[in-house]
Amino acid sequence: MTKFLIHMFVKNYNDTENTDVRQSYGRLSGIVGIATNTLLFFIKVTAGTVFHSISITADAVNNLSDCGSSVITLIGFKISAKPADIEHPYGHARFEYISGLIVSLIVFIVGLQLAESSVRKIISPEDAKYSFLAVIILIVSILIKLWQSAFYKKTGSLIKSSALSAASTDSRNDVVSTAAVLAGVLITDYTGFNPDGVIGLCVAGIIMFTGYKLIRETSGPLLGEAPPKELVDSIYSTIRGYDGILGIHDLNVHSYGPGRCFASVHCEVPAERDILESHDIIDNIERDFLSKKGIHLVIHMDPIITDDERTNELKAKVKGIIAGISPEIGMHDFRVVWGPTHANIVFDVCVRFGFPLDDDELKKKITEEIKKLNVNYFTVITVDHDYVPAVRGSGT
Repeated sequence: MTKFLIHMFVKNYNDTENTDVRQSYGRLSGIVGIATNTLLFFIKVTAGTVFHSISITADAVNNLSDCGSSVITLIGFKISAKPADIEHPYGHARFEYISGLIVSLIVFIVGLQLAESSVRKIISPEDAKYSFLAVIILIVSILIKLWQSAFYKKTGSLIKSSALSAASTDSRNDVVSTAAVLAGVLITDYTGFNPDGVIGLCVAGIIMFTGYKLIRETSGPLLGEAPPKELVDSIYSTIRGYDGILGIHDLNVHSYGPGRCFASVHCEVPAERDILESHDIIDNIERDFLSKKGIHLVIHMDPIITDDERTNELKAKVKGIIAGISPEIGMHDFRVVWGPTHANIVFDVCVRFGFPLDDDELKKKITEEIKKLNVNYFTVITVDHDYVPAVRGSGT
């Protein structure tokens, strides 16, 4: 069914990097969600009213919130596809993240309201009578939600959409909540004990927990989370494949929504090579990244002296000192200003956020170890922090 709908309503469905195709997937997902959730809401709210069941009604309201979420998803994909303009030069693609966050907030609020209703039902219980029809309604609902979750998961993975992935998770948890309601109906029918209010509260708890998790997941891209390690590794390995690149460091990656990736990086090149030749290599890398990966890459070129034996020997010793302090520390931009009485050693070190030593302690420890090599060595150390899960020691 999922494959049939995609082939029927998404033109060029294999070109998932295309903005128009992404919008088509989002439109299809939104319409499917609105149709199925509206149907489930009307069926369940009727059953909940007829059988005086707060748990079935709670499940119906949950489907209504899912319907609203689908509307927001539909709007979100439409707005995110708008091209860049003067006020938004990086485009509108992040609105897809915003729509996912709104959906998550709605899910949590609905769960909170249902919890309140369920507590009232526990305090003032009502007799509930069920029929075989109620059981059939709930079973059909579970089957529809299972398909809906699989549908969202498939489309979300195809276009790498956090909003659709959130919708898939929400649908999967709806299966659990509806199954709990079904269990309550069967318990009441076979034992006479009515756990309706308690099960309604459990359903509300599941909804709130789901909303909380989705809020965390969908807010990450808006707050500026670290890029995927696979993307970082791909950037590093690709750049290393170009002749004339000695090292890479200070990579920053910024996402302005799906398909809107901007990055900057420092590339070390031999200082003795003609600067125009090195600049040509840098230009080629930037163009290739945009055309082949869709990444707007800006490269800062760092010339590195490679033919000074004395500097290279000292550099190797300093690298050993840093590795001895922690294998997690990277070093780059190493240079030495040699003088008749002393030498100034200038370099940067790169550490992760949360490194055990603060910047001043780290610089002091490295300086003390270098002084053991020669008391006339003076250091000028800059401490950088990783903004991506990069491979250590990528610089030279």
